[in-house]
Amino acid sequence: MSDRSRPSAGTGAAVIGLDLGGTKIAAALLGPDGTVLSRHTRPTPARDGAAAVLDALAGAAAAVDPGRLATALGVAAAGVVDPRTGMVTSATDSIRGWAGTALGAGLADRTGYPVACDNDVRATAGPELAALTTGHPGHESLLFVAVGTGVGGAIAVDGRMLHGAAGLAGHLGHLPSPGATGLPCTCGAAGHLEVIASGPGITAHYERLTGAPVDRLETVAARAGQGDAAAVRAITTGAAATGQVLGGLANALGPDRVVVGGGVPRIGPLYGDALAAAFTAELMPPLRGLVPRAPLFGADAAVLGAAALTTTLPLHHPGVPR
Repeated sequence: MSDRSRPSAGTGAAVIGLDLGGTKIAAALLGPDGTVLSRHTRPTPARDGAAAVLDALAGAAAAVDPGRLATALGVAAAGVVDPRTGMVTSATDSIRGWAGTALGAGLADRTGYPVACDNDVRATAGPELAALTTGHPGHESLLFVAVGTGVGGAIAVDGRMLHGAAGLAGHLGHLPSPGATGLPCTCGAAGHLEVIASGPGITAHYERLTGAPVDRLETVAARAGQGDAAAVRAITTGAAATGQVLGGLANALGPDRVVVGGGVPRIGPLYGDALAAAFTAELMPPLRGLVPRAPLFGADAAVLGAAALTTTLPLHHPGVPR
């Protein structure tokens, strides 16, 4: 690991945070005190291949820091990311050809900045962990799930974010779920939580129950609000499946805080109440006071977390022989 070291950049210096999603790249330049100095967004060229995505990330970094104030760059990216190697070790087809991309090295060579990289959900959970460790010393274990077009997660134990082999730690959407038995998952297996609990999973479940196509999750939520029994069932089934998995993980990990984020929980209390009830039903007695919480941070969480990666993860430097 001669080309990777624990960074000092980002402490007392400006840094760039990049958030790469399947449809949008968000960038921010953060000052030494964490203040956002500038922002930039652009579409993700997800259908154009990995090289085009890396070029777009580099373009976003240049746009947000035209004066080259930053000393390092952190990127939070979709897919399974191993921060030690800087590789995208696995990915769905939301970004064409993304699996196998040398994210750290490729972005470092394109930008000239040292680069730290991680999965987007772990990076988003970083500020949650920082707040927990600052406000509750000695109580520093976190279970974080983001439920949206997929189901991602992050696990921190005793103040340390877990990455695991190939960067796989925290991918909660690929835990088995009884309600998804036999249903094919995007990872190539079957019966995983994501199939029944993600936004598309809940929508697909409604279609299976009714035999009628539906355009999006918000339509299902609106119908549930009007008393549509199939819509209520689809939403509560997905929510309860997530709560059950989180409750089982809580028993295994003993977290001090459980956070449920992403777009799906925002559809309303029908979802949140079903998730919380299923979660509580799984808990061992010492954890009975634990309840799922909403995220503390808003839209900036991912770019803030991405910038913070430069102080906690290995840096990948430009121009190093690969």
